[in-house]
Amino acid sequence: MCGICGFVSKKPITIEELKTMNDLMIHRGPDDSGEEIYESRDGYTVGFAQRRLSILDLSPLGHQPMHSPCEAGTSVPRISVVFNGEIYNYLELKKEIPDYPFRSTCDTELIIAAYLKWGKSCFNRFNGMFAIALYDRETGEIILVRDRIGKKPLYYWRSQGNLVFASELKPIMAHPEFVKNINDRVLARFIYQQYILSPDTIFEDVYKLEPGTVLTFKAGTVSKEKYWDVNATYSAMKADPVTDYNEAKQELKRLLKESVRLRMISDVPVGTFLSGGYDSSLITAIAADVCDSKVKTFTIGFGEKDYNEAVYAAEVSAHLGTEHTERYIEEDEMYKLVDSIPQYFDEPMADSSQIPTMLVSALAKEKVTVALSGDGGDEFYCGYNVYDNVAQAQKLDALGAMVDGTCNLLRLKDKSIYNKIPFRVRVVSENRNKLAKSQISSMGYVRTANAMVLSKDSVPCKYEIEDRYDEKNWLKRRMLVDMDTYLPDDILCKVDRASMKYSLESRCPILDKDVMEYSYRLPHDFKYHDRIRKHILKDIAHDYIPKTLLDRPKKGFGVPLDKWMRGPLKERLIDYTDRDFLVGQGLFDPVFTADMVGNYLKNGDAGPATGQNFSKVCWSFFVFEQWYEHYFK
Repeated sequence: MCGICGFVSKKPITIEELKTMNDLMIHRGPDDSGEEIYESRDGYTVGFAQRRLSILDLSPLGHQPMHSPCEAGTSVPRISVVFNGEIYNYLELKKEIPDYPFRSTCDTELIIAAYLKWGKSCFNRFNGMFAIALYDRETGEIILVRDRIGKKPLYYWRSQGNLVFASELKPIMAHPEFVKNINDRVLARFIYQQYILSPDTIFEDVYKLEPGTVLTFKAGTVSKEKYWDVNATYSAMKADPVTDYNEAKQELKRLLKESVRLRMISDVPVGTFLSGGYDSSLITAIAADVCDSKVKTFTIGFGEKDYNEAVYAAEVSAHLGTEHTERYIEEDEMYKLVDSIPQYFDEPMADSSQIPTMLVSALAKEKVTVALSGDGGDEFYCGYNVYDNVAQAQKLDALGAMVDGTCNLLRLKDKSIYNKIPFRVRVVSENRNKLAKSQISSMGYVRTANAMVLSKDSVPCKYEIEDRYDEKNWLKRRMLVDMDTYLPDDILCKVDRASMKYSLESRCPILDKDVMEYSYRLPHDFKYHDRIRKHILKDIAHDYIPKTLLDRPKKGFGVPLDKWMRGPLKERLIDYTDRDFLVGQGLFDPVFTADMVGNYLKNGDAGPATGQNFSKVCWSFFVFEQWYEHYFK
């Protein structure tokens, strides 16, 4: 696990400037660093740098940038590489390349050997989480690659035929030629979604490389190709369904055990996050099954009962016999982390569960360097509460179409009567966008987000992408949407930044290539059975842990936003709506934004049945302005 950065440019920077960029990611790799600059063809210079968190082969042989052996009669290697992540099947792949003179036992060297043997097709052989930059002197290409589901981040900036890349935005911002021009087209969507979807970023001309994508830079030209895609893989796999439930359960269980076993391979201590919910409990149970020693588990608890699951985690730990560490967190400890959000989340990110994720990462880092998580279980096995609403919305869609015109007319002509229409009726009636049908929510939030920003060229708040999926069932389609959007750009981004803040590597067994692809072969009824979400995962978990220890309503992993923003953060939120400040900033409508925030501060959230719950909208605005203050003032 590391941080990487570099450039290919006709305006080269110095080795000192490259080192400055690299050292901005020291939290991602405190154990070692390397920076190198190479002369390339066509007047270009290439710079590669890496900060290393040593996981496999702790010796200097794992140092990066890493190079291929020089061929006979030459003093320059063909391949140079910097790499962030893990290739879990590297030992298996090494057996297929017996002629390569491996010097180390780390997976970085496998990347070089595999590329020399198979070319770019090697990336589809890798089972892991990775962001790779590779320089091929023979072809003159610089190649950037990101793993299938987007576990590891990779940003790039294009300017005047040059390319700069990094694991985070901070190194790109530190490039001497970079100008911080805000991409205002994404602001409304950010306010609504609370994160920024790939390939967009908060800056113009800066992009996130999409998951499952290879980018090739050659002589100033950039090309991209997909080697793995959620929808294409889903379509291919579902054509070969597993129809026998017991067979599916046993094979999924076997794949999960193998995935966990691979992720326990490490030259440093490994543990698991244990919330007490199904996904983390299942991963912990399997880890305890495949591991010869006691598994180290970590959880944080809260005094507020609505947020606290530590008591359940302790019960699961006791049943499994893990070496458990728990810490109860006071609210002021969570609050103190608010100001660190911009420093470690380089672009605005308003998923408030980032704060408890940072806290549990800090706790785990005291004893381990690697922690397994249950991420991916909700998206791949139908776990979110909202999926119930999506299923109901499809049943009511025809009725919604019938009352849509009346509701819309009342909204425009008589707001008092419109507000008396039941909230659920309004939501279903306004859900008319065929490209976003499964993304059911109040259009009031969309209208608010669009009204807050000044940009007249905003991307749609909802993802108008559902025509890409050949799936008529809204619930299945929504799961695919979440795999393409929410999972990589919110959940995995959040866990990566929160864990790497403390130089902790997070691994996700449920997001193993073979596990993901097998899940696409499972009939939906195996996942969502008699309105039981994650049915097959829960069934496997019950093989290890009594149902009585796990069966309870799903809780969030959040913070008391409403209490904070109408309490200790109130004055800062008000300051951010100052008319002169917003006019000078030129991004938000000063009148509408101040009125909306003022109304929220006065009245608070009115409850889930009203559509007047603007704490999340105000938190998104607060996080953006906090980020802006950090990087622009």
